[in-house]
Amino acid sequence: MLPELDISNYLADPSSEKSLQFIDQLLKTCHGPGFFYLKGHGVAKDINNNAIATANKFFALPLAEREAIAIGSSAAFRGYTLLKNERTNGRVDWRDQLDVGPEEPAPNLCAEDPPWLQLRGPNQWPASLPDMSVSINAWVAQMQPVGLALMRALAVALGQDANFFDSRMTPDPYTRVKIIRYPSQPDEVGSGQGLGLHNDTGLITMILQDSIPGLQVMSNEKLVDVESRAGTFVVNLGEMMQAATNGYLRATAHQVVSPPPGQQRISIAYFVNPRLDARFEPIALPKALAAEATGGQNEDSENPVYSTFGTNTLKTRMRSHPEVADKFYANVSLDELE
Repeated sequence: MLPELDISNYLADPSSEKSLQFIDQLLKTCHGPGFFYLKGHGVAKDINNNAIATANKFFALPLAEREAIAIGSSAAFRGYTLLKNERTNGRVDWRDQLDVGPEEPAPNLCAEDPPWLQLRGPNQWPASLPDMSVSINAWVAQMQPVGLALMRALAVALGQDANFFDSRMTPDPYTRVKIIRYPSQPDEVGSGQGLGLHNDTGLITMILQDSIPGLQVMSNEKLVDVESRAGTFVVNLGEMMQAATNGYLRATAHQVVSPPPGQQRISIAYFVNPRLDARFEPIALPKALAAEATGGQNEDSENPVYSTFGTNTLKTRMRSHPEVADKFYANVSLDELE
């Protein structure tokens, strides 16, 4: 069972006694299990419900309409990913999804500009669902202050000023949303892998789930089912936050199993991201915390956690979508960007 944290007192008055208790609980949770339910966030119930309903409408569209906004045509990695077009740990992930972000024109880059600037650009929305962008952007608008509040609470928990991360998070954070469907698998497939075991790569992920289970979290070397709990988000940390705290905060491995026959699971992931040019160097932790920080870099030397958020994000996106990497980033060397 994941811990449940209530952020309402912190949002109301970050300096109150109950807020300090929340900060302490947040630190212990992010150092321990690394996953938790978040309640008291203030995101309106109808906004959450509309986002899930909109996702269901999108995945009910004819395949041709979804394929018309394929991610392969976007240098910003925005658009639809077809079922079975991603792999984790060498096996096919049984999910499809729509990736969106801040609505901006594609940048005009010079040769000296870092290629991760291309991660900014226009979204691709289905023509037959003109209200989809309204519904999803309304949800994002309510999620953003909650994400920033979590970053500020973590800053205090780590012995820093509350605004320690603010200059990295504003203005113009690289907000990203992934709208995901996990259909049931045909009997002949049988792997059960909706999404393979992995760690998130960024700072913080906040997940809105429908009622269909499937998310599993690694706890004490065992996978634990994470039930859907009304009115909450499931929250976890990414590898950049783990690396920035030398491993004191945890990016916990997790996966999603496919739902039973005849069902589908919908989740919407909101990634609490900074600006693309933000750097996350190791933080000078208080001695008591530093003594329990055992190293935050990935053991896999082929998968380093880069300090610049844009570089680290581009690494992840290129690996997840080689068709986009081949088309728009064929000559990019990530190591040279650092």
